[in-house]
Amino acid sequence: MDMEYRRLGTAGVKVSVFSYGSWLTFSSQQEADESLRCMQAAYEAGINFFDNAEVYAGGKAERVMGEAFKELGWPRHSYLVSTKFFWGIHRENPNATYTLNRKYLMEAIDKSLERLQLGHVDLVYCHRPDPDTPIEETVWAMSDIVASGKALYWGTSEWPAADIRAAWEIAERHHLRKPVVEQPEYNLLNRSKVEDEFARLYGDVGLGLTTFSPLASGLLTGKYQEGIPEGSRAAGVEWLQASVTDSDSLAKVSELAGVADEVGCSLAQLALAWTASNPNVSSVIIGARRLDQLNENLKALEVLEVLTDEHMAQIDTIFS
Repeated sequence: MDMEYRRLGTAGVKVSVFSYGSWLTFSSQQEADESLRCMQAAYEAGINFFDNAEVYAGGKAERVMGEAFKELGWPRHSYLVSTKFFWGIHRENPNATYTLNRKYLMEAIDKSLERLQLGHVDLVYCHRPDPDTPIEETVWAMSDIVASGKALYWGTSEWPAADIRAAWEIAERHHLRKPVVEQPEYNLLNRSKVEDEFARLYGDVGLGLTTFSPLASGLLTGKYQEGIPEGSRAAGVEWLQASVTDSDSLAKVSELAGVADEVGCSLAQLALAWTASNPNVSSVIIGARRLDQLNENLKALEVLEVLTDEHMAQIDTIFS
């Protein structure tokens, strides 16, 4: 079926309801080649938003994506690309890591554009809040990046609602470019920030969402029901292993499988469709590492069309 496009909150730009991300995706050359194939397939399926960050693979993810854009040769008006700043890639420097200070931000955008081989990014995010830098300093820097044309919109990722509102009010007071988007984790196992904490922001400041980890690092696909398979993402990422083996979460996934059978789809497709069913979500970022994964995940578009109120109630009962 055709891709759906949604406004980024109250901003004028529209993003595909499913987008393609590069976290834990672009590392080895083999994965880079597969990622290029995934990007092409995503684009042909109607995806117009490609998410990245300075810190992913220490800048390599941006380089790989930049090479892909160059090779694929898409018209620049036909897609959006993002990057994010906070963690830094120069860990020995106190002014260029774990920070949102003006010096770091104004220099980081230039380096990201160089790696991406682009004249501008469409979205630039503050990747985490920085308690050591005044929010006003960060807002001025982000606004100036947008004013310079190096980014078209800016937003935040994993910021608390109070900080997002403070940033918006500072921008309003000084007639600066306001943050228009937040990128939080959102899935069936992680709902409170999007559904409760941010509830007032959608109407009050027109906040858009580009959510990540819709499959809870693969847990919601069901592939960890019998342990951690060899070659899976969690097998190679130690910090993921505790979350994907949580017994309570695994029990809920087992119950969810019954709903997926009733709908006639995979667990992954159901979890993706559920996330996209939230009207406050502008785009759900898919991080598929293989072409077959991407194609299967994109069938969630069909599931989104057939989810009923009864299905949603069943899901809420399981994950309440």
